[in-house]
Amino acid sequence: MKVREYFILISVVLVFLILGVATIWRPVLWWFLLVGPLIVMGVTDIVQKKHAIRRNFPLLGRFRYILESIRPEIQQYFVETDTEGRPLNRILRSLVYRRAKGLTDTEPFGTQMDLYHSGYEWMEHSMYAKNNPKEIGEFPRLTIGGKDCLQPYSSSLLNISAMSFGSLSDRAILAMNKGAKMGNFAHNTGEGGISEYHLRHGGDLIWQIGTGYFGCRNEDGTFNDETFRKNAIRPEVKMIEIKLSQGAKPGHGGILPAIKNTDEIAKVRHIKPGIAVHSPPSHSAFADPIQFMYFIKRLRDLSDGKPVGFKLCLGRKQEFMDFCEAMIYTEILPDFITVDGGEGGTGASPVEFSNTMGMPLREGLIFVHDTLVGFGLRKDIKVIVAGKIITGFHIARAIALGADGCNSARAMMLAVGCIQALQCNMNTCPTGVATQNKSLTKGLVVEEKAVRVKNFQQATVRSLLELVAAAGLNTPGELDRSHISKRVGMYNIQTYDEIYPYMLEGSLLEIDNIPDNYQRYFHITRIMK
Repeated sequence: MKVREYFILISVVLVFLILGVATIWRPVLWWFLLVGPLIVMGVTDIVQKKHAIRRNFPLLGRFRYILESIRPEIQQYFVETDTEGRPLNRILRSLVYRRAKGLTDTEPFGTQMDLYHSGYEWMEHSMYAKNNPKEIGEFPRLTIGGKDCLQPYSSSLLNISAMSFGSLSDRAILAMNKGAKMGNFAHNTGEGGISEYHLRHGGDLIWQIGTGYFGCRNEDGTFNDETFRKNAIRPEVKMIEIKLSQGAKPGHGGILPAIKNTDEIAKVRHIKPGIAVHSPPSHSAFADPIQFMYFIKRLRDLSDGKPVGFKLCLGRKQEFMDFCEAMIYTEILPDFITVDGGEGGTGASPVEFSNTMGMPLREGLIFVHDTLVGFGLRKDIKVIVAGKIITGFHIARAIALGADGCNSARAMMLAVGCIQALQCNMNTCPTGVATQNKSLTKGLVVEEKAVRVKNFQQATVRSLLELVAAAGLNTPGELDRSHISKRVGMYNIQTYDEIYPYMLEGSLLEIDNIPDNYQRYFHITRIMK
């Protein structure tokens, strides 16, 4: 019998004892009338499966939901804003919760945005709007896999972004993976390796290989071909992603506090338990762009031809141009590139890294897309983006700017119950999402939260398709920069194709056609001098 069941049994016995004593000694009856309802409420909190906070903190947890119930009336006075002055955290968090729970996501009294604030964006609709797909089976898919890929993957337009077992709890991983299985979308493992919790429900996996090579490393931390192949050929693994850098802390490497490095996690990562784990800032398996291309080929061969790509938060522009020149020189192309924005990140990171390092998503995506076009490579490589992707509009904007699909991390954490308590690095997450404390993870009910992950993903993709239909388009792939407008001043509005003119196909291959804004980066690239 579990501790929870013992507690319920003892509570029931206690109630009957109090009633028995009350028949003899009347003051006990009055005491019971006051305390009895609290006991019943406490037992109810422990037994219910919808709210992790109430399961972990009976009675006390109810205050959180009381405050939440009055939030819509007070949010206009306490709303948080992003760097461009627009309401962000609370509005978007509320949207995720409602979609995850299958509730309506409509709002009364119009927009909650300042339409005249510089930076406000909107999507241009058409007088000839289309009918959007009503059934999930009609949702478009994205085929990832280039000329050398033997096992291309049919991907959803929205998948779960990289979050490791260790950063997240076992139950959070189970819920996300089961939700991915139910909704037919992919789950990125993060750099922490593949655990049994990634495999139990059979959801599609994108296996991320970071600088620490967790799950495929030798004792000295170098890459191990044999252990990599053992996991890479698993049927659940659909793609391999090499992590060069991430939005939260580019150039720093991942962080796993010692308190979260349990025996189980250490076994998955092939490391010693109980110690703080800091991933190296860069890879040891390659030292230059050409070696990197051959490393991509090495992983593709070891995985029997599965799609292999890489993830980066854009830093020095000429280094990405070096990659493109190395692709041309070696004739080895990644199947996909994941662009992470500097605003991304769900776990702990040094404040100055998260606030001041790494290019924001929009600028990074535009540069990657245009550079690939300029080198004539874009048609052979899919571009995925991550970095505060939460709504259908976020996906539409990313596709319009040059992406093929999107990944989301924080929205998926919210869907499994995260309340942004900001305890991710302390092992004290009250909802059991980002902790290894078993007394807290027990509150997260996998079956309940998996449905919410599926609900959120499907509602968000459906929202994207509704926006696309309202713009008079048939598919998201028809979106381009002219469909998104941005206020760049009180009296000045431009579309994104006016702000960021398109690159001509192959223009970076011809000395005379190189755009002025690329000239200095082109002259300091290393590969093709």
